[in-house]
Amino acid sequence: GLSGADLRNITNEAAIIAARNNQKEIIQEDLSSAIEKVMLGPERKSHLLSVKEKEISANREAGHALVGKILPNCDPIHKVSVVSRGMALGYTWSLPAEDRKLYSKAKFEDDIAQFLGGYTAEKLIYSQVTTGAQNDLKRATKMARDMVMIYGMSEKFGPVVLGEKEEMIFLGREIHEGRNYSEKVAGEIDIEVARIINHAKDRANAILEKHRAILKKISDQLIKDETIEGPHFDKLFK
Repeated sequence: GLSGADLRNITNEAAIIAARNNQKEIIQEDLSSAIEKVMLGPERKSHLLSVKEKEISANREAGHALVGKILPNCDPIHKVSVVSRGMALGYTWSLPAEDRKLYSKAKFEDDIAQFLGGYTAEKLIYSQVTTGAQNDLKRATKMARDMVMIYGMSEKFGPVVLGEKEEMIFLGREIHEGRNYSEKVAGEIDIEVARIINHAKDRANAILEKHRAILKKISDQLIKDETIEGPHFDKLFK
């Protein structure tokens, strides 16, 4: 699913990693490290979490991973970690088994539930949430809004496109979104987006409640080892 430029950046980064390790060839481990750095951001070893923050982060990532594992349309879990990368305090990395050109409504609904898995896990365990779920909520909300406004996946509105995006060439190709709907419809869009989000949250909560013992097992493992690779993650369910 990457562009040629992305692949070039990854192979260049892998070559740098191999050179630092005085290797004459690039090995799979170098490519894996390069993919993580390019796609997720550089590892921030100096960004140390307190014991409590690490515990919260572990539970949040365990929530993402567990919901993603259970729901059938989510991509397979490749790695779960509480090591800071880029701006993230931890990450759950899912990779598709094959290139995908088309996305179904069921796929979007499962992905939104996975995005909300961390938020829901925090709420379930601590009865409150932290700012750590900010990016997850942003991604979930955008996906839900795209379902309603772009892809015609809302039963309420049906197969219509709400809003028109135009490239304003004279303003540096800035994308401008024009409204082709009323204030009343705008309010109804907000209500429909909130309905999709809340339904996904309820699905995520039901999964976490049902598999709470596995949630704890994943979070405990993350607190101990900081990172769980895909094959080891799968073994936690056996």
